[in-house]
Amino acid sequence: MQYMKAVLLARTKDVRDDGSIVEVVVWELSEPLPLSTHPFKYRLYYGTEGDSRVRYDNERGKGDHRHIGEKEEVYTFTTIDQLLDDFERDIANWR
Repeated sequence: MQYMKAVLLARTKDVRDDGSIVEVVVWELSEPLPLSTHPFKYRLYYGTEGDSRVRYDNERGKGDHRHIGEKEEVYTFTTIDQLLDDFERDIANWR
């Protein structure tokens, strides 16, 4: 397996008063992952222990996508700011 250079841009984890977890991890890569058109690797999570509610990620070979509950769909990445805005919107809509 070949590893590429990466720079950590953001890593946060917040456990909210209701026990839910919001975690954001964003890396900048030296080149895009297969099936992505941008140089970022990200993992955004909202849920509780054992209950994923909202997730955004881009896996090697799978590309950008999001999970809302049990549903998985393609996500069209434009910018990191828009990604974070969309994630926050989906968290707010979950409630």
